[in-house]
Parts: sequence; structure tokens; C-alpha cells
Amino acid sequence: MFEAAIAAAQPALRVPPLLPTPPSGRLVVIGAGKASAAMAKAVEDHWPGELSGVVVTRYGYAVPCKRIEVIESAHPVPDAASERASQRLLEAVSGLREDDVVLCLISGGGSSLMVAPLPGLTLEDKQAVNRALLKSGASIGEMNCVRRHLSAIKGGRLAAACHPAKVVTLLLSYVPGDRAMDIASGPTVADPTTCADALAIVERYKADLPSNVMDALRSGRGESIKPGDPRLARNEVRFIATPQIALEAAAAVAREASVPVHVLGDSIEGEALDVGKTMAGIALQVAHRGQPFAPPCILLSGGETTVTVRGQGCGGRNVEFLLSLAVALDGCDGIHALAGDTDGVDGVEEIAGAYLAPDTLVRAWRQGTNPKRSLADNDGHGFFQSLGDSIVTGPTLTNVNDFRAIYITGKTGGTNA
Repeated sequence: MFEAAIAAAQPALRVPPLLPTPPSGRLVVIGAGKASAAMAKAVEDHWPGELSGVVVTRYGYAVPCKRIEVIESAHPVPDAASERASQRLLEAVSGLREDDVVLCLISGGGSSLMVAPLPGLTLEDKQAVNRALLKSGASIGEMNCVRRHLSAIKGGRLAAACHPAKVVTLLLSYVPGDRAMDIASGPTVADPTTCADALAIVERYKADLPSNVMDALRSGRGESIKPGDPRLARNEVRFIATPQIALEAAAAVAREASVPVHVLGDSIEGEALDVGKTMAGIALQVAHRGQPFAPPCILLSGGETTVTVRGQGCGGRNVEFLLSLAVALDGCDGIHALAGDTDGVDGVEEIAGAYLAPDTLVRAWRQGTNPKRSLADNDGHGFFQSLGDSIVTGPTLTNVNDFRAIYITGKTGGTNA
């Protein structure tokens, strides 16, 4: 099911049907995100005429292109290459005419991969902002609201730089609710939020940001491009893949195996710790009471949880969810689960996620690993790696957010813990 979810969102499959009509002028391709290079390759393979351009992707996610320059930079904390990539993107769209078309390829990770600090800010400031937000527990929408108001390229500014050319944006959605302004911080779409909104988020999570960053938010000088701006009047946005598409592909695999499957939601947010406990409660009710679904069945969900980092371990939101689920299930027999990020990277590790079995806690205790202590230390990767239960996919070249599957077999004789 996890493999089917990833396969359903591959750019080679999803990009070609949504390409624009060839313009009378030039086609310039730009983009940012973990899937942007694969998206660029799909454009090259199916575009009938001339094109040029540049995209930026994560280190290790490059795909060879003949006419489109591919730049690699860092994620989830930007580096100097992220700043240089932004400069190249802006150079690529300078001096365009009204009969030109800019095809912008955007996927998850773009917020870090392309960084152009607001005048008066530095790359070091942006790095500090990313680190603070990643540890704060803020949602992806909240983090990207802050990022949009500290950038010279996000929040519609990249599209404004393309004027008077038409911009067609192909989005590979990884955000709950498929909000275009939150995908890579919305470089080509209007932003209705304000600096005041961003400041409120920073204060809500008590994020420790540099003083000049706080000054930029308080002064309002980082205001983004707003709805109704004439420079964005001709722009179009097209979604090529979403978390729901991936979940439906996974559900089809379960149905082919004659196992009932229930999609609980494609946009579940909240602390991974809490979501794990809640999902465990639902799974136990199914296993022991046959409510709200009769076993055997599979519960699918997607979205993007958050982790408020308090420990010193090595983790990510998917393994945090899965370890929380494991502790709450307490070794209940007949319940299996998998959680992974469809981009192949959970947190900062080159590990997509992990697998949970009924005997996971037993095996952990036998080797001297305390599950609750690992959870308190945000050490999900360390926990599952020690058991050999990590899932490593390598670069998947797509990103439709998190995938969670819980399989309740109906064979629940008790607990194994």
C-alpha cells in the first residue's frame, strides 16, 4: 500500500496531462521542491517545442535534464546553495514578455530549498528561523506563514517577478487541505495573511528568533503579494497530485486483497504523540468492540503532524506517531501498523518511517530498550532502527505527505507486552 501511494504521485505519471498549451512566445520552466527535478524531466519528455529554465531540489533528488538546469540545496534547514538557487530562479524570469509562459513546478521542501532573505535579513537569520520553527510544534501552515513574510521570493513574489508573462503553476500537494499558499510557502500565489499573523504565530509558540527578524515582522515591511494584485491576474494553478490521490491508490491495494479499508482523513494534523494515542484508541475499539468498523480492516490516514522537540533523540513525525501508537496499544495482538513520509525522509534522516508489529514492545524490552523513555526523548528512529523495523526507500522523487496504515486482523487474543 505504501509503495502504491508513492507510485500514484510520480511526476512522470501526473505532469503530462496538465501541461499548458504552447505559447506564442517562450516557455520558461522554474521550480522548487523535492519532486521538482522529476517534474522537470516529465516536462522535457513531453513538451513539443523549445524550453529553458532552472529548478532546485534536495541533495540526492536530482534527475538528469537536458534543457532545464537542476540545482541541489539543503532541507529542512537552508544553506548557501538555497540562496544561490533563488537568485538563479529570479534571473531566469527576468525580462519576460506578455506572450511568454512561465511553468512553475512546486512541491514540498521548497521553503528551505529556495531562500531569498528579505532585505535587511541574512541566510543565517533564515536558518535560525527554520530551526526554531521545526522544534516549536507549529503546523506546516503556521511555519510557512512566518516564512512568507521573511522572504523576497515566497508569498507570491516569484510570480510578481514573472510579470507580464503568464504563470502556470503545477502543484504537488503535501499540505493538509491542499492550500496552495502553504506549498513551498506559495511563491506564485497570492497570500491573504499578514505580518501581524506571522508575528502572532511566533509569539504563540514562543519561538526564539533573531531580533532583526522580529523587527521585520513588527514593522510590516515583509508584507507579501495580496489577492487582487494585477501582476497575478493571468496566473493559473493546477494540482497534479494530492495526499487523497495517494490514499485512494493504497486503498485499492487493500480492496484487491479483499480487506475492507477505511480512509479516516487526508489532512490530520496535531502533535504526533497525541495522534498516535487517538489512533490507538480507535484501533482498540475496532479490535475489541467491532466499532465503528468490524475487523479485519485497515485504517488509512494522511496529513502532517508536528513534534514539539523536548528530548535529545533522533526522530521524525512518522516514527514519533508510530512509537506513541505502540505504547498506547501496549502490544495488543493482531494489530499491525506502518507510518512513513512519501518523500522518503522522516525528519532529517534518510529513513521514510517504520513498521509496527504486535511483538514490537516485547522485542524492545528484551534488548533493554524502554519504549516510553524513547518516546519521551523523541527517539523514534533510534527505537525502530534498533529493532530492524525502519523503512528505507531512498529518494522517491515525489511528496504527498505522510502515510499511515493500521491493519486490525481481528485476531486479538490479548497483549504481547
